[in-house]
Amino acid sequence: MALVEMEEIQTANQRFVRRAMKLELLELEDEQELARLWVEERDEKALHKLTSAHMRLVISMAGKFKNYGLAMSDLIQEGNIGLMRAAERFDCAREVRFSTYAGWWIRAAIQDFVLRNWSIVRTGTTASQKSLFFNLRRLRAKINDNGTYMSDASRDYIGQTLGVKQSDIEMMEGRMSGQDRSLNAPMTNDSDNGQIEWQDTLTCDRPVPEEEVAERMDSEKCKDILHNALSTLSPREVTIIKARRMNDESRTLDDLGKELGVSKERVRQIEHEALSKLKSFIMADDGGRILEQML
Repeated sequence: MALVEMEEIQTANQRFVRRAMKLELLELEDEQELARLWVEERDEKALHKLTSAHMRLVISMAGKFKNYGLAMSDLIQEGNIGLMRAAERFDCAREVRFSTYAGWWIRAAIQDFVLRNWSIVRTGTTASQKSLFFNLRRLRAKINDNGTYMSDASRDYIGQTLGVKQSDIEMMEGRMSGQDRSLNAPMTNDSDNGQIEWQDTLTCDRPVPEEEVAERMDSEKCKDILHNALSTLSPREVTIIKARRMNDESRTLDDLGKELGVSKERVRQIEHEALSKLKSFIMADDGGRILEQML
């Protein structure tokens, strides 16, 4: 962006702020009437007057978050979104000042914007992480803990003050002390030995394509071996083996005995004989792995 264009934007923002700060504040009765006109009659003029009168609240709230490296104009725009949401949901029958109600919506909108744009990595996805993000530096400054790493006593104090876990404090401490970095950025400046990028140090827990193919082929081979091995058994032996060895929940000997009309001891004998047949067939076909899985 050209320097002249940046100066024009800055000048326009300053004019907007000065104009907003000169607008008169509303009395309680005026707030309630304007809110009623907007909610019940969708009177856009009433909405404009109501929100314009509270623009200074947006500017004031946005100023509290200007140290997060984001443009003040963007913070004000997000605050305006929160202000519009407050106007949409405001209940004038409760006789509460609109500024009191709108303040929460404005702060929430700005905080959400900061969390989404402070880093390319999403920060503060839980309530405790959000509380740490917006209070960690303030609390550290309060207890004069300005070192690179926090002391155990400082972590205990912050944990008790905000009601968060130590693990969340350690995570947010590391997150806020670091900066976004390109994975293609070189780790060293040693050009003689070749540049090593940060992405070169990343590891993947998933198997490589060769391992996936080999695992799939082994699985298909095991299925074929098992299918052929089961074909050597009698129907009753197949029923018992599947019920006892190939189901997530193995059936009891007594249950199978009642179904097949034999004693549970006989079922155990048939199972033992069938396993011996399967073992002989599978080992002859070099299927040790499938035998280990089954037995």
